[in-house]
Amino acid sequence: MIIKTLVENSSDNPNLGAEHGLSLFIETQRHKILFDTGASQLFSDNALKMDVDLAAVDIVILSHGHYDHGGGLKTFLTLNQTAKIYMHKNIFENHYAHTIFGQQKYIGIDQGLLPNSRFVFVEDGLIIDEGLELFSRISGNRFSPSGNQDLYMEHNGELLQDDFSHEQNLIISENGKTLLVAGCAHKGIVNIVDQFYRDKKRMPDVVIGGFHLYNSSAKKNEAPSVVDGIGEALAETEVQYFTGHCTGIKSYEHLKGILGDKLGYISTGSQINL
Repeated sequence: MIIKTLVENSSDNPNLGAEHGLSLFIETQRHKILFDTGASQLFSDNALKMDVDLAAVDIVILSHGHYDHGGGLKTFLTLNQTAKIYMHKNIFENHYAHTIFGQQKYIGIDQGLLPNSRFVFVEDGLIIDEGLELFSRISGNRFSPSGNQDLYMEHNGELLQDDFSHEQNLIISENGKTLLVAGCAHKGIVNIVDQFYRDKKRMPDVVIGGFHLYNSSAKKNEAPSVVDGIGEALAETEVQYFTGHCTGIKSYEHLKGILGDKLGYISTGSQINL
């Protein structure tokens, strides 16, 4: 299995652009998967430079309904004519962020892309095939990101605190190993890993995704005491973690001090071989 980061907030390669967003290309023995599309067409520009053929992708997973994960969807639809796009049924609801200027900024996905017969809307979860599974039903509230308090959804014309019912996670199983991929882990990365364990009676081998420990709207990092708790909880597992995007550099470095070699960073252009 090969995981290439097409877009992330940072880039160590001067030939590859970076933006506030996330897009991963995952190649298994059976599939070529695009997990999220970043905030713009940049993921496709980088893919070309990284020898990733987006026209050959057969499955797309959108993790949740925010522009920095689904903003490149329109571009993908023009480049690929066949792949199904799996998303939660609530993904096209109106989503907003409360800015430092006291405004509500729309951060949802372009609703002009509807309808589309290639969209597959998922509820609590879905087994795609024997190697791919989606799940979104997360219980538990350990170390939920404080940045969620500035994120809203529209319900019956009223702005409410986002409950992230539109967020889903991907499980990939291959050659006896299991990879868990999260987009921003708005439900809390510890809670997501805990839910995986409750459902599967075991831990994943590898977890990749943003941990949402940086509030981009308020320009604020998660409290160090919370990051300590997250780090200690993850350290109790025999799991290899990779993170980036909404985790934030300061929180990543804090977690790295706790987890050491059990934690790596996924900058634009990085590649993981499992």
